[in-house]
Amino acid sequence: MKYQIKACWHKSIKEISENQWNALIDKRYLPFYNWNWLYALEKSESISPKYGWQAIHLTLWENNKIVALAPLYLKSHSYGEFIFDNIFVKLSIQLGLQYYPKLIGMSPLSPIEGYRFFIAKGKDEEEFTKIILKVIDDFAIKNKILSCNFLYVDPTWKKYGESGNCLAWINRHSLWSSIGEKTFDDYLQRFNSNQRRNIKRERKSIKKSNLIISVLTNDDIDLKMLRIMHDFYENHCARWGEWGSKYLTNQFFEQLENKSLKENIVLFNAHRGDNKKPVAMSLCLTNSEMLWGRYWGSKEEIQNLHFELCYYSPISWAIKKGIQKFDPGAGGNHKIRRGFQAIPCFSLHRWYNANMNNIIKTSLPKINKLIMEEINAINDKAPFQI
Repeated sequence: MKYQIKACWHKSIKEISENQWNALIDKRYLPFYNWNWLYALEKSESISPKYGWQAIHLTLWENNKIVALAPLYLKSHSYGEFIFDNIFVKLSIQLGLQYYPKLIGMSPLSPIEGYRFFIAKGKDEEEFTKIILKVIDDFAIKNKILSCNFLYVDPTWKKYGESGNCLAWINRHSLWSSIGEKTFDDYLQRFNSNQRRNIKRERKSIKKSNLIISVLTNDDIDLKMLRIMHDFYENHCARWGEWGSKYLTNQFFEQLENKSLKENIVLFNAHRGDNKKPVAMSLCLTNSEMLWGRYWGSKEEIQNLHFELCYYSPISWAIKKGIQKFDPGAGGNHKIRRGFQAIPCFSLHRWYNANMNNIIKTSLPKINKLIMEEINAINDKAPFQI
């Protein structure tokens, strides 16, 4: 099929209007690809060329109308991706190749499953995926870029990327899925008796600390609370030193007061009677079907408070709202003991050096098999009823 298509590259999301961008992204889709979310990252300089994130979004146009969009970034490092490609870096060095810069498709700083090319309704998705990939290939080869990497891809889009000769790499992620629970007590029934007691004990310890947990949404969230949330986030990251993964600025949190962003935010606030004076908070994002845990922090060291604000209270809230899935965020082997399962998530890769591509293409099936075995072994140790 032939199309009269014009491809355009954009060094800032500001070069694409909010209406044009969001017209291709269903409002019910991930808030992390909302124009305002990505613009807030840019405007606040949480991502910028100075910090190794150069926006290089690709759009396709037909009859002066945008018909496809690929959110992309040119990266000079691998931080803020939460998929660790050290094995590829090492291989490139052994082959005498320059690994950076690389092309990345993802929502920056957010290890959130759902990346895809956004294509107008009525267009052949597989065909347009191949058109976009060809434009990306030409750009990468012309600019001597070694690889293009689409991270945390939407499982329903993965088949189109693979049909365009992308190589799939499995990584491990965590997810809570509803099995029809109506209450938190229903949720506890999935555990064996020993772990049910442990979770009840952990939650009871929060009450013994005289803490009240309030859930803040929409108009309950004001600029002051968002600034406090930034301070918690900043202090938590500082505790980990150089491993703290602090990327977001105070200006980014302030921009979350934007109505189109705030409607997706849920704050879980631990306090002692005055919810304007939180002891600790966690920030989650949500849509009608999913909850995502993102950031947290506390000004007091209180045992089990992290579990309460980042796992138990969000799960309880999700159950009440009829939300089906909760992604608690990257890392943390302790999640499996609190109702989350290890699941595979996929990234898709293109390598523009034939030797490196062939080595990875040969090795990935073995690597993916080992990762799936690890995922199954982790889930076999979950403290669920048999």
